[in-house]
Amino acid sequence: MELSKRVQSIKPSATLSINARAKELKASGVEIINFGVGEPDFPTPRHIKEAAVKAIHDNFTRYTPVGGIPELKEAIIEQFKVDYGVSYEPGEILVSCGGKHCIYNVMQALLNEDDEVIVPAPYWVSYPDIIRLAGGRSIIVHTKEEDGFKLRPEKLEEAITARTKLLILNSPSNPTGSVYTKEELEPIAEIAIKHKIFVLTDDIYNKIVFDDAHWASIIHAMPEVKDFTLLLNGVSKTYSMTGWRIGYMAGPDPIISACTKIQSQSTSNPNSIAQVASVAALKGPQDDVERMVSAFARRREYFLNRLQQIKYVTFYPPQGAFYIFPNFSAYYGKKYNGQLITNSLDLTSYLMEEARIALVPGSAFGDDRCLRFSFATSLATIEKGLDRLEEALKRLL
Repeated sequence: MELSKRVQSIKPSATLSINARAKELKASGVEIINFGVGEPDFPTPRHIKEAAVKAIHDNFTRYTPVGGIPELKEAIIEQFKVDYGVSYEPGEILVSCGGKHCIYNVMQALLNEDDEVIVPAPYWVSYPDIIRLAGGRSIIVHTKEEDGFKLRPEKLEEAITARTKLLILNSPSNPTGSVYTKEELEPIAEIAIKHKIFVLTDDIYNKIVFDDAHWASIIHAMPEVKDFTLLLNGVSKTYSMTGWRIGYMAGPDPIISACTKIQSQSTSNPNSIAQVASVAALKGPQDDVERMVSAFARRREYFLNRLQQIKYVTFYPPQGAFYIFPNFSAYYGKKYNGQLITNSLDLTSYLMEEARIALVPGSAFGDDRCLRFSFATSLATIEKGLDRLEEALKRLL
């Protein structure tokens, strides 16, 4: 059987593959410290679960409008008004089966064959393959650790061509935890407006910010950029609702209408019960969110203190999300039992098999020098995992 060239051109999600391998080893009785998982380890808040149970008892189990129920769209509009200071109409909102689904819809709606999308690296692992599935080309622009892994305006200008359709920004970033400020985004917004390119701003971690970081989205930079902005968010990370699969976005009506049409021919509506739960998440008490962010902040601080004690490792202190992306390239060229470690995949394989630590190689994010750690796990687990990491690194010659 010959599969399509389209599917042969893409790779499985590296983060999901690592997580699957960790679960496989765990099921066989091996204790794995999983730093690879990209989801909060807290339960979904009680009032959200209760809203879902009520929806079931109320028999809210039928098809809904493709783009989301009116109550959820109104809750999203209100959230965006509070968080971004901008107003949207219901026709400018689309609710999808997770943030990834929103991104997929956008690429299918906007890209023609060989249209270009500028993707700053390090990037979330799925961006390039979603672009490829739509027939587009990822133009990778590498950022520097000393710049906080942020896109410089002059680098953006250099990357723009006649085929450039879209720029992706992700702040707080997965994998680096970097956070853009309004001042940093203003020249980027000016460039987008000048060249008439759209900006997909992936703000899925915008509620998870540390150290009084002055987070901003590009839509804060200047009012005019709204016409070129696709604003992405969701309930997965903020409310520990990854499995509920609700993401949403706002943008110009023609694009949102096109994305809704695509969704009508793929998944149809998102899960009806999860939509009701998401209304409760957005409109209900936010105390659980504050507690989760406080816990992430404590774990982050412990992580940074421990990493500072490991020889030859450099890192940018994350200002948001729940990841850290240290540079381990000083350990490349070392050996263990005759096996040479030459890149991030070799090092993560070594740590998985010999130290029983699950990590994601930096190559999956476009920077082979680094490894991604998630601190969405308990302090006790983090301590044990970092102990294992230190011991494993000492065994390399």
